[in-house]
Amino acid sequence: MAAGFAKAGNQLYTGERAYPFIQKSNLWFLLAALAVLISIAVPFVRQGFNLGIEFTGGSQFTISQTEETDIALGEEVVAEVSGQDATVTNIAANTMRVQTEQLTDDETLEVAESLQQAYGVTPDHVTSTFIGPTWGEQVSEQMMLGLVIFIILVALYMALYFRTWKMSLAAILGLGFVVITTAGIYSATGFEVTPSAIIGFLTILSYALYDTMVVFDKIRENVQSLRQQKDQTFTERVNLAVNQTLVRSINTSVVGILPVGSILFIGAWLLGAGTLRDISLALFVGVIVGTLATIFVQAPLYARTRRNDADIVAHTEEVLRLRAERGIGTVTFSGTPLDEQGRPVPFPPLPEPEPEDEEDAEALEIVITGFEPEGHTPDGGGAHPAGDDVRR
Repeated sequence: MAAGFAKAGNQLYTGERAYPFIQKSNLWFLLAALAVLISIAVPFVRQGFNLGIEFTGGSQFTISQTEETDIALGEEVVAEVSGQDATVTNIAANTMRVQTEQLTDDETLEVAESLQQAYGVTPDHVTSTFIGPTWGEQVSEQMMLGLVIFIILVALYMALYFRTWKMSLAAILGLGFVVITTAGIYSATGFEVTPSAIIGFLTILSYALYDTMVVFDKIRENVQSLRQQKDQTFTERVNLAVNQTLVRSINTSVVGILPVGSILFIGAWLLGAGTLRDISLALFVGVIVGTLATIFVQAPLYARTRRNDADIVAHTEEVLRLRAERGIGTVTFSGTPLDEQGRPVPFPPLPEPEPEDEEDAEALEIVITGFEPEGHTPDGGGAHPAGDDVRR
């Protein structure tokens, strides 16, 4: 299996095999737009996000050194005392956390006593605190400020590094797609939004940017020599770059999601370590969406912004004209011509130039036949040295 994957990677890099990422950009843009619209609509359908106590404020109880880790016990205690719903989490070994809306002083004392009895611990092992929403608001403000600064720095860096604002525009729009889609998935799953989740959102932007830089750097390398070759169009050169980096993007994504997936599925759901679910879900979804955004949104978007440039249009027309002269009708998505069986073949040579008049024909005949290599005699007595060519 590994050998087959390596062979496929080599075929993608050489252009022997290619997938039409750029050629089918209209389809990808339509699917991306639908994903964004659905992600925006989900919070309204579900009446917003499941904000944690850090953003909404409320009462929190921590039960330590308990042998009982049943979540239902904490939920029943809060419902009996205050009639409110509670969020109960096993945050560590023998430690439970119960979060509710703000309780009165009497309700707080009664809930603490009931939790002590339900989980079989002493009063010293049950602590209660009140968390106001102000801290969560400050976290949100800092997150938005950090996001704006991050986007500005990314745009400037990419514009200076790649020397084109169009790559910066494609990268920023792709990052927006990653954030909106990840937030929509987060809302759809009902996971609690905590400061850790916010950190996860900012982390996935860095990962998505890394993958984008790898692909865009290969695109720049392929496009730099665009005018020195007449075999591939601009679109085909960009598509070749995406295919050449496809295996690397997949490998990087798999390496990234394996440990995060272990935390999310094994640590959080199987072992009950709920404190890691919020950040691990953001990272897990963000890594996957970030990779898809680079391949299906950012690279096609950059190609779309440049395909109508005057130099790109002129080069594309010249490549297509030369293909018509060579009689090439079918090519791969990387620009390699195919034979009748669909196998890649080298480009046919250009036809020999024909003389325009008799004078040119005579001059051409002299050039072709008038040269006599060493060892050759007009009467045929000599012989051409091995490997010599009479057409000089």
